[in-house]
Amino acid sequence: MERQKSFSLKSGKLFSLAVSSSFLFCFLLYYCVLKIAPTKTHFLFELCNKTKQASLGEIYFSEARNNSDEAFDLTLQGKDGVFVDIRVEENGNLSGEVLDEKEVRENVSSLQVIESVMKSDAANLGNPNLKEISNVLEINQHLNTSKMGGENNEKMRDLDVNKTEREVEGKCNIYDGKWVFDESYPLYDSKSCSFIDEGFSCEANGRTDRDYMKWRWKPNYCNIPRFNAVKMLDSIKGKRLVFVGDSINRNQWESMMCILRQGVLDPKRIYEAHGRRITKEKGQYNFKFVDYNCSVEYYVSHFLVHESKARIGTRRVKTLRIDTIDKAASKWKGADILVFNTAHWWSHHKTKSGVNYYQEGNLVHPRLDVSSAFQKSLKTWAWWVDRYVNPAKTQVFFRSSSPSHFSGGEWNTGGHCKEHNQPLNFTSRKQIPVPEMNLILEQIIAQMKTSVTVLNITNLSGLRIDGHPSIYGRKPVSGAQASGIQDCSHWCLPGVPDIWNELLYYHIVFKQRLLAKR
Repeated sequence: MERQKSFSLKSGKLFSLAVSSSFLFCFLLYYCVLKIAPTKTHFLFELCNKTKQASLGEIYFSEARNNSDEAFDLTLQGKDGVFVDIRVEENGNLSGEVLDEKEVRENVSSLQVIESVMKSDAANLGNPNLKEISNVLEINQHLNTSKMGGENNEKMRDLDVNKTEREVEGKCNIYDGKWVFDESYPLYDSKSCSFIDEGFSCEANGRTDRDYMKWRWKPNYCNIPRFNAVKMLDSIKGKRLVFVGDSINRNQWESMMCILRQGVLDPKRIYEAHGRRITKEKGQYNFKFVDYNCSVEYYVSHFLVHESKARIGTRRVKTLRIDTIDKAASKWKGADILVFNTAHWWSHHKTKSGVNYYQEGNLVHPRLDVSSAFQKSLKTWAWWVDRYVNPAKTQVFFRSSSPSHFSGGEWNTGGHCKEHNQPLNFTSRKQIPVPEMNLILEQIIAQMKTSVTVLNITNLSGLRIDGHPSIYGRKPVSGAQASGIQDCSHWCLPGVPDIWNELLYYHIVFKQRLLAKR
C-alpha cells in the first residue's frame, strides 16, 4: 500500500511566511488608522468604515455636530444600552459624563474591543488626538469593577479635570451645568455617620428611595474633582475650618463632617473639644481631627449680627442690632477658612414686617423694609471681616441663599414637597431671576478690601426639589404627636450639601493648586 504523503513546511519557510503576514497586517492596520482626516482641529475616526461586532454589543464611531461646535462622539451601545459619552472636543480636551440616570451600568469594558488595535499605535503616531484616545483606553483598564464609580470613577474625573485646567482657571463657570445621575454616589453612608442630626437623616427616618443621594453636579464646559477626604484633610492640616450661619450652614457643616470622616481610619481620632453631642439644641461645635491637628467648627448665627432686646415704652422687645456683629464673632477670629451664610431667617414674619424690630444704636426703627435691613447687616459683617480677618492667612467664603420648595403654602400653612423624587430638570440655563439677597451680597463684596469667594449654589440647588426632608425630618410618629409640617428648606444627608462641599473642595484644594502653578 502506498504511504500517504505528509504536508510539512521547513522552519525557515514558516518564519518567512510569518514575517510576511505580520508586515501585511501592520500595513493594513496603519492604512486604516492613517485614513483619519485632520480637517479643522477635530477628527473623525473610522475603523476602515466598517462596524465591528463585539460580544457586548456594537461600537459606533460618528461625527457629532451642534449649533456651537463640532466634536467627536465615541458612544458605546451594548446589551445594556448606552453607557458613557466620551468626547475629544475642538480644543483637544476630554470630557466624560454619565448619559442617563437609569443607563449607568456595571461594565464599560467594551472599549477593550478596540484597545488591542489602537493602544500601542495611537500613542506613537504623533497625532495629539490619537494620543487622547490612547489616554481614554488607559482609563478603561480601571473601569471593570461592579459599578461605574468609586475610586475608578474618581480616576476618570481626575484625568478629565487635569485635561481642562486651562479652561477652569478663571475661564469656566462651574455653576453653569446640570445634575448627572452617578451610581458611585453618595460620598458616604448615612448609617455610618454619627454627625447627622435627626432633622437631616432622612433614610433613618423612613425614606426608602435613594436616588436623591446619587446626583452629582457637572459643569457644562469643564469638570470639578470628586471630593477626596484625605486630600482635603491634608490641605487643612494644622488649620481651622469654620462654618458660621443659620441651620442651613449647619446642614453643610454636618455634610463636611461626614465626608471628612471617610479619610480617618479610627473614628476615635475625631472628638468634640467640649464633649458635646450633635443635637438641635446646641449651636456651637468644635471637632478635632487628631491625626491632622485641625478642627472643623460650627457657630450658629442666624443673621451674622447681634440679636438683642430693647425697651419700647414699657415693654422690652426682641430686636436685631443691624449695626453690631454677632457676639460670637470672637470665636471666628483666627480661622484659616471661614464659610458664612445668612438668608433663611430673613424670610420670617418678624424680619419681613420690620415693625419695631431693627435697631441701630439706641434707635429702634418703627418700620424698616427687610432689603434695607439685610443690606445694613451685611455692611456690618463686611466691616468686621475687613478689620479682623487677615487675608494673608484666611480664605473667606460666603454661600449664597439656599432655595426652599414649598408648594400650596409656607412651612406652617400646609406647604409640601414630599411628592417629588426627581430633580426639576437637567440644566441650570433657565432664566431664573436672581434673588435680591444675592444681588445685595454681590454689591457688598465688591466694595470690600478682603477677597471673598461666593459659593453660588442658589440656581443649582433650585433644581433639587427632591432633596428636602419633607415628611422625613423626624422619625415617624402617630396619634396626637403626628405633625403635618413638612421641611422643604433643609436638605437630606447624604444629598445636596455634599455637592456644596465638593464646590468648596474645588476652591480650597484644586484651585489653590492652579494658583501655585502660576
